[in-house]
Amino acid sequence: MTVRVRLAPSPTGSLHIGTARTGVFNWLFARHKGGTFILRIEDTDEERSKSEFTDNILSGLRWLGMNWDEGPFFQSQRLDLYSQAIQTLLDKGLAYRAYDTPEELEAMREAQKAKNQAPRYDNRHRDLTPDQQVAFEAAGRPAVIRFKIDDSRTITWNDMVRGPVTWQASDLGGDMVVARASSSTTIGQPLYNLAVVVDDIDMAITHVIRGEDHIANTAKQILLYEALGAAVPAFAHTPLILNQTGQKLSKRDGVTSISDFQKMGFVAPALANYMTLLGWSAPDAAEQFTLEEAAKQFSFDRVNKAGAKFDWDKLDWLNSQYLHAMEPAALLELALPYLQEAGYAVDAEADHSWLLPMMAMLAPSLTRLTDVVEQSRFFFTETVGFTDDAKAQVQLEGVPPVLEGVLSGLTAQSPATIDDLKALVNDVTKAQGVKKGLVMKSLRAALMGALQGPDLMESWLILRQRGFDIPRLKEALALS
Repeated sequence: MTVRVRLAPSPTGSLHIGTARTGVFNWLFARHKGGTFILRIEDTDEERSKSEFTDNILSGLRWLGMNWDEGPFFQSQRLDLYSQAIQTLLDKGLAYRAYDTPEELEAMREAQKAKNQAPRYDNRHRDLTPDQQVAFEAAGRPAVIRFKIDDSRTITWNDMVRGPVTWQASDLGGDMVVARASSSTTIGQPLYNLAVVVDDIDMAITHVIRGEDHIANTAKQILLYEALGAAVPAFAHTPLILNQTGQKLSKRDGVTSISDFQKMGFVAPALANYMTLLGWSAPDAAEQFTLEEAAKQFSFDRVNKAGAKFDWDKLDWLNSQYLHAMEPAALLELALPYLQEAGYAVDAEADHSWLLPMMAMLAPSLTRLTDVVEQSRFFFTETVGFTDDAKAQVQLEGVPPVLEGVLSGLTAQSPATIDDLKALVNDVTKAQGVKKGLVMKSLRAALMGALQGPDLMESWLILRQRGFDIPRLKEALALS
């Protein structure tokens, strides 16, 4: 059997991390089995579905590295297929038109509530006579199409994550609506459970991998597979992603969409790596790996049943590991949009000679790509603001002559390498009769405007290439 799995997001919002993690598990399983990963866009909700959300989903999956083998297919382009399936159910006597008004349904729910009963449809229109149907049609009542559910059924499946699952059909809420706004001659818009099953049958899906919040839908869908005479696929219901309080991660928790994580400075390999760890563990206990490496070891017997808590510290750590290991050119390419958005005048091609050394120097201190904006700030302006500590340092007795000595040396010697700059520092130290630490600390304060920052000599050489070191030293001397 060739494994065929699908990711079926709805374009009613940006690509959510929960949907993306479901995509990761589908992708890993397909690649592990040498199968097919299909992308299907469930866009039958005309009011809420937006093309910009579809674009966001497609770009997010591409960014994460989850290439699909077939699709994207759009449910909105497959309506005839759903109508045919619904007509088949009607012809078999497995579905019927129900003409209940909203007021009647509300009265039914209120009566059940008064008796402390769970809300459910009481199947009152399941056995309407032809005359009753004609009367409802003549009265202009719109109909929905309901699928008959046998309350005596026990629905079971062997879930690849949870093992044997049993569901009583009597707990499914009565006969299920599969299409809205229908009449005696027309079939209205299909609903989720029907469309999903028809698509999975048509696309020969062998394994349905999705979040545990779909378990009740699975019970309903198994009945529809059987009614349509199709083989029932295998199911895997993965754990939900939880916030720190143990609740399902939602928009209330802040960032949840993949595009938001991207804007926050996370890199795709790190985020994909982290999502894989949200509910799965590698046999060798590795924590850092590519999707391709994870696919070689992936199996559902290592997927947890319990929810996976989202851990920002763990994601930050993983992201930092990827950034630290990057070649300067690759890191620059990723960081460039953040620098440009911050308003820095930067031309990656023209400024290559100093940008690459800058990225190599900053890489070990980065946690997110956004960190590069603040850490590189003093490389992009001729003058620099001074922290109170830096200002106090350059105003110390004995410091102005040190800075003047450095300025004189820069003019006389024109140092062009780090070794040249170190030699200049040694010369000034001896000439002024001060400790080297005082010279270095004062240079850092003058050149960077702060007492903390990246490597002093490497930074100084970059500032020298930019022509910024002499103006900075003069600016510092003006404070003394």
